[in-house]
Amino acid sequence: MKGPYTIAIDGPAAAGKGTVSRAVAAHFGFAHLDTGLLYRAVGARMLLGQDPATAARELAAADLEAGDLRGPEVADAASRVAVVPEVRAALLDFQRSFARRAGGAVLDGRDIGTVICPNAEVKLFVTASAPVRAARRHAELVAAGSAISPEQVLADVRERDARDSSRTASPLVPAEDAVTIDTSDMSIDAAVDAALAVVTERR
Repeated sequence: MKGPYTIAIDGPAAAGKGTVSRAVAAHFGFAHLDTGLLYRAVGARMLLGQDPATAARELAAADLEAGDLRGPEVADAASRVAVVPEVRAALLDFQRSFARRAGGAVLDGRDIGTVICPNAEVKLFVTASAPVRAARRHAELVAAGSAISPEQVLADVRERDARDSSRTASPLVPAEDAVTIDTSDMSIDAAVDAALAVVTERR
């Protein structure tokens, strides 16, 4: 495929959308963008004392590779800067340009199908229950050496869900025409297969 073709994949943290997105992009030979990294990079710069809106306007490709953007402190900062309308506006054009690049693109985030790419050819909403997502996240953190408790991770997940879903700017909600994939009781392979089936059918 040489022309633009956009696959928008949204969902809450630790639902599996990143894994699914990377697999879908690899299968079809599309470019992939984890839009959450943009907000994590802005959040990381905010933690260093920079104004979030300024950080978003000045964001460079190198910022997406700098430091630990996967840690819990940066993740929390990313969720906080994501509610700032000026931050979202500053990152909008970059995401839309990436989405319509030649050769196809897969973008995953929280408002891809609703705000960034409302006309995407395929929209998926990958979700899972809060306890399941918290357990997955806790396992990742423990593997990375964290001593955080399962109860604290679950509380953090629920707090972030509430913040992401209730924010005024681009709340986390499924697009009306998105296909929902609940990975609560799915293996990674099953979730990827479900996503590939939807995309293949739409194409």
